[in-house]
Amino acid sequence: MKLTKGVLAIQADVTCCCIEGVLRNQVFHQLRRKGAVVGLSGGVDSSVVASLCVRALGKDRVLGLFMPETESSPQGLELARSLAEQLGMETVLTDITPILRALGCYSLRDQAIQQVIPGYGPGYRCKLVLPGILEGSGYNVFSVVVESPAGVQTKARLTAKAYLGIVAATNFKQRTRKMLEYYHTDRLQYAVAGTPNRLEYDLGFFVKNGDGAADVKPIAHLYKTQVYQLAEYLGIPEEIRRQPPTTDTYPLSQTQEEFYFALPLEELDLCLYGVDHHVPPFEVGEATGLTTQQVERVYAGIVAKRHATTYLHLQPLLF
Repeated sequence: MKLTKGVLAIQADVTCCCIEGVLRNQVFHQLRRKGAVVGLSGGVDSSVVASLCVRALGKDRVLGLFMPETESSPQGLELARSLAEQLGMETVLTDITPILRALGCYSLRDQAIQQVIPGYGPGYRCKLVLPGILEGSGYNVFSVVVESPAGVQTKARLTAKAYLGIVAATNFKQRTRKMLEYYHTDRLQYAVAGTPNRLEYDLGFFVKNGDGAADVKPIAHLYKTQVYQLAEYLGIPEEIRRQPPTTDTYPLSQTQEEFYFALPLEELDLCLYGVDHHVPPFEVGEATGLTTQQVERVYAGIVAKRHATTYLHLQPLLF
């Protein structure tokens, strides 16, 4: 059968019913917990997970956490609040900026950036970017884009030391949020509901012991386009559904595509499906509009990401 974009179409009502049944069993029986905690970012993934938890467990057994910091998008908090109000769930707001400052998150990141852009300092903003995966066949190297207080942008290729320093410092954000999620799960005897979709989980787009940590991961088996299908069925506000997926990690606005995936998510979904189901690259090319060579490049990138992020999926090694 010829591959088409419709291959990822799902019966949203049936899928939701199945997830909700599994969630109830996992939380109440396997984990023996009373409810679930969900970190709400204003994005479609956390919104879908929160909605599924409310439907499965009841709104009185789900706690939503808002955990913004000084570099978070204000719009994300507004969208998260609107979703929580729609679901009728209890929420807690914690500004994690003081914790991050005490840990050195911002200062350590800035020091790492200064290794390649010495003038970076107060008032500057930044983000990390990858070249598009279709632009060439060479090794993809991260660059940092900085914007001066005057609005002038500069881009510099990162050394391995600078890149690792930036990532290590910004990972404080995800790990701090997860620490707060587990505080509330311990307090309430709840379980942490993780929000990664299949692309993020499979290709290692998460922080170990940060947003990668959870007790249940209700949508980790779903491609991103399938999550959007559930979002529409669940009545997630359109304003959330039409937002491009972002990292909301760096002060400059940044999509997941430019930070990690380097390809529009709809096309990457089909390429990932192609790898999983051994679909020849030319067939995926016909479905996505990419050339066979471009699909081969994407396939290689998927394999490379899986290999590079194996460590993130490993459980502690025992003797």
